[in-house]
Amino acid sequence: MTAPDHHQDHDHSELTETELRVRALETVLTEKGYVDPAALDAIVQAYETRIGPHNGARVVAKAWVDPAFKRALLEDGTKAIATLGHVSRVGDHLVVVENTPQRHNMVVCTLCSCYPWELLGLPPVWYKAAPYRSRAVKDPRGVLADFGVSVSKDTEIRVWDSTAETRFLVLPMRPAGTEGFGEEQLAELVTRDSMIGTGFPKTPDALS
Repeated sequence: MTAPDHHQDHDHSELTETELRVRALETVLTEKGYVDPAALDAIVQAYETRIGPHNGARVVAKAWVDPAFKRALLEDGTKAIATLGHVSRVGDHLVVVENTPQRHNMVVCTLCSCYPWELLGLPPVWYKAAPYRSRAVKDPRGVLADFGVSVSKDTEIRVWDSTAETRFLVLPMRPAGTEGFGEEQLAELVTRDSMIGTGFPKTPDALS
């Protein structure tokens, strides 16, 4: 029995040229027996739902409640997250940058789409798109506005450019009103975009 085609009901007119090329390549590789669609779907599902961005959310939540871990995380992100069992499979170095009232950090990869998959899951389409990659450097405040993120004029915006050797994770500010929250509750407030810098964590009332 062949694996069901999970893409057959999609309207190809809604796909971008790149997505159509990927779809065509996947079809050719499947027909030649090089790719098992079921295995490919399982990998994608794992990164989307079980691996990321839940791993990153747990790292952030622990940093919010554990000052010693936070210090270690900011000093050496790769080493700190390794203590939680998260190890990069591509050998890149993870740098964690902290948002404060004085500085808001945002991550981009101007050359391609380098991204900490193990912590954030699959990169969003917009992260890989040329408009974001170019505008994030030239007009970061305008890009944040496009995402509905308002940052005070007195707040410095720092843009970090990822490479094949160095990836970045934003440590967002802990939401107000979360005193007494445990790590699991806090992790539910952490969003993927808040760890890229194009969003904020959810507010406590989002859990109610």
